[in-house]
Amino acid sequence: MKLFNLLLFLSITLRLTAQDVYTSRNYPHDYFTKPLDLPPSLAGSFGEIRGGHFHSGLDYRTNQREGYPVYAREDGYISRLRVQIGGGGNIVYINHPNGYTTVYMHLQRFNARISQAVKAYQYRQQRFDVDFPLMPIEIPVKKGEIIAWSGRTGAVAGPHLHFEIRDTKTEETINPQLFGLEVPDNVKPVINGLYMYRLNGLPFSQNTPKQYFQIVGANGNYHINQSPVIQAGNEVGFGIMTYDQNVPGGNKNGVYSIELQLDGQPIYLSALEGFFFQNSRAVNSHIDYPALLTMGRTIQKSFVEPGNPLTIYKIVQNRGIIRLSDDSVHNLQYIVKDARGNTSTLSFKLKYNPKAILEAKETPGVKTFLYNQDNEFSNENVRVFIPKGNLYSDISFQYSESAKPIRGYSKTEHIHTRLIPVHQGYELWIKPDSTLRPELQPKAIIMDTRGIPQGGKFDNGYVKTTTRNFGNFYVGVDTIAPVIRPLNISDGKSLAGIERISFRISDNLTGIGTFNGYIDGNWVLMEFNPSTATLWHTFEDNLKPGKHTFQLVVTDLKQNSTTYTATFYK
Repeated sequence: MKLFNLLLFLSITLRLTAQDVYTSRNYPHDYFTKPLDLPPSLAGSFGEIRGGHFHSGLDYRTNQREGYPVYAREDGYISRLRVQIGGGGNIVYINHPNGYTTVYMHLQRFNARISQAVKAYQYRQQRFDVDFPLMPIEIPVKKGEIIAWSGRTGAVAGPHLHFEIRDTKTEETINPQLFGLEVPDNVKPVINGLYMYRLNGLPFSQNTPKQYFQIVGANGNYHINQSPVIQAGNEVGFGIMTYDQNVPGGNKNGVYSIELQLDGQPIYLSALEGFFFQNSRAVNSHIDYPALLTMGRTIQKSFVEPGNPLTIYKIVQNRGIIRLSDDSVHNLQYIVKDARGNTSTLSFKLKYNPKAILEAKETPGVKTFLYNQDNEFSNENVRVFIPKGNLYSDISFQYSESAKPIRGYSKTEHIHTRLIPVHQGYELWIKPDSTLRPELQPKAIIMDTRGIPQGGKFDNGYVKTTTRNFGNFYVGVDTIAPVIRPLNISDGKSLAGIERISFRISDNLTGIGTFNGYIDGNWVLMEFNPSTATLWHTFEDNLKPGKHTFQLVVTDLKQNSTTYTATFYK
């Protein structure tokens, strides 16, 4: 066993890059260059932990401004164009001959040729948000060509450029800094917390006993305050709180790798070299999800739940769980690195003590759900179906029922606990009571008791939806139409010299589903900024002078609709 560990450790060492960080393969270092003519500075790093996902690229700062040219730094062709209402906003994908795709998001505007292709597709589909592929011959690009200008479209807090490099065939997104896109960084990661989890043969859950240890140190060297020997039972795991900064006092970005060694041998190594988008939500298994929801702390676990599909785990012995039974004092060390190879360590000691065993206080459930199979529960009022692959560990499924809430149309169904994450989603059916009259059935949705709609459709006596969270749910309805507020147009107004008409739109519950504008009965493109809830149409050059009729129809996700109509003069 010791020989195996040594060989494994040597094989990992041989795969270190020039930055002294783990990679599974070699990446071209002199092919891609930074997409902006600005000194590189990051507002967000690759793989840092965001709400429900890993960050999939680098966020380049743009001096809190929009409008910097974005360049194709290598030859290729536009393979895909996308306009999202939220998400990445205006997006360009470029396929390159070396087998990689570069992606550029939150763009203010595209160059003329790309803009023409996007607008033509929007008019063919008669919708603002579009996503479509292109053939290699349609829009080739040359190294150094301006493809767009930086902006803040989509779901963003401020102007920046989100940049990705993906494997063209597999769609795996890969850390751009591994391609030689270096960002000045001489700051070592910060380690600011350690937790020990007393697992004792049970699946990890919100009930797993955990113990916090205060960390002291700086400049890459950390230890437990007062340096105690940690007393542990026979089966424990650890978790760490850590972050990285490119400059002292800068943004708290994510680290690249976390390694845990036991007596000098690695038992766990995670490295954010790359990941697949379909697995990104498993970040909720990578961290202590209950601690995030209850304490607001991001603790990265160094043990892996059996249903976790992430490929970031490069060494995992016994799932990272430590089992002790001897009287020796064991040495543990965390080694944390950023993408430039700046390294911090946390060393501590561990000793087995049978008196330190703490059993989790598990609440008996109505059924055991296994992570590696389909699971189902039902009674006369509710049905839950969780497909295989949506649980990270086995759970003792909790269920109860309580009274109907105000403005509810069913009892409240308590489906396990929101402290346990679900991977992609599960089917939830709730039976409404007789107060859901036939005319309300098309408007029925499932709500959680925090007031968050979960979608839903009435079918065969139930309201059915797919949701990605456990929690407390009931049947509600959405009968209120969206609100339209014109900003610079009114009936009979002259709009001569005005380039565009603008509105603010909002919806009280399920959210905006569609918006469609018409001038003299013809569909026209309406553009939307979700951060300001502003909707606008830029007049086309071929709009003739004279009197025109404008109509705007906004519909929510339950088909409640509002129409605004006005005449105007150009």
